[in-house]
Amino acid sequence: MARVELNDIRKSFGAVQAVRDANIVFEEGSFTTLLGPSGCGKTTILRMISGLESPTSGDILVAGQRVNDVPIHKRNLGLVFQNYALFPHRTIGENIAFGLKYRDVSKSDVARKVTEALEIVRLPGVEDRYPSQLSGGQQQRIALARAIVIEPDVLLLDEPLSALDANLREDMRVELKAIQDRIGVTSIFVTHDQSEALAMSDKIIVMSSGRVEQVGSPSEVYNTPASEFVARFLGASNLLDARVVAREADHVVLETTEFGKTPVPMSHAATLGERADAKLMVRAEKLTLGPTGQEGAEAVVEAVDYQGQLARYFLRVGDTQLQAMNMIDEAPYRAGDTVSLALNPNACSALPPDEDRDV
Repeated sequence: MARVELNDIRKSFGAVQAVRDANIVFEEGSFTTLLGPSGCGKTTILRMISGLESPTSGDILVAGQRVNDVPIHKRNLGLVFQNYALFPHRTIGENIAFGLKYRDVSKSDVARKVTEALEIVRLPGVEDRYPSQLSGGQQQRIALARAIVIEPDVLLLDEPLSALDANLREDMRVELKAIQDRIGVTSIFVTHDQSEALAMSDKIIVMSSGRVEQVGSPSEVYNTPASEFVARFLGASNLLDARVVAREADHVVLETTEFGKTPVPMSHAATLGERADAKLMVRAEKLTLGPTGQEGAEAVVEAVDYQGQLARYFLRVGDTQLQAMNMIDEAPYRAGDTVSLALNPNACSALPPDEDRDV
């Protein structure tokens, strides 16, 4: 296991800044996810850690040693890609053992390590098969076995589940996290899939346009986003224009056209500072629909996305469209229904607007 540090890392491709002043620590033995949309810089960071790309400026440290000038084959890193990258003409055993042939490992030790790696990924006894004889999920496990058989200091995973179907992806993310917990290797995972990041990570690094937007645990980045971008990217969020009308010791009061005055816990308004304008953020699952006449805003249901045990509602409150996700006891509300819409202030966040920040 090794700690990985990025100190003031920049990466430019011509005039394009792919990564801007990244300062990130990947703790020893942790499972950390780089999360963001395509083109945000997350894969570029992974490639710089691996040695496939060189930073324009800044330092990369692995186990306290600067590795900027260390070639990829001397970094002792395990790599897993989304396309598996298995050799179709080699057996499973030969694929897994490929990384050991360049190390001083005896034939008997190679066979033992291959066997152990297959047991870890729960595919014992397939050494003599070929990749074409395995399913997609099994091939991804073999790619993982090949990465861990060399006992890497760091495991780098570049969207390794994206080629799998939805159900298999869910099974594999549970399996992958269990394997990482078992072997304890420092793991850096790249994805644009928020559900993968929230389910698997010890820590999430949310990126946008080459910069780090927020670093925190899954619950921190989901429940207390640091920016409007993070709020929109993770989960289904409603962001309302708001004005700060009061500041107390433990809360800040935001006023919106839709819900009037809402006291937001100060712990959910840490990034607001002393500014007067703000955004009130409330997750779709934290808005509750009820019969008219109850406390809350009056809303009209414009559309319903039925999802079995719950429904996603698109609602109109005045000139504002909101979305809510509620569990269904019997039948969902229907388009055209008028309902009350209540929010829980303790489930809200107060954020600075994104439009006045540097892009």
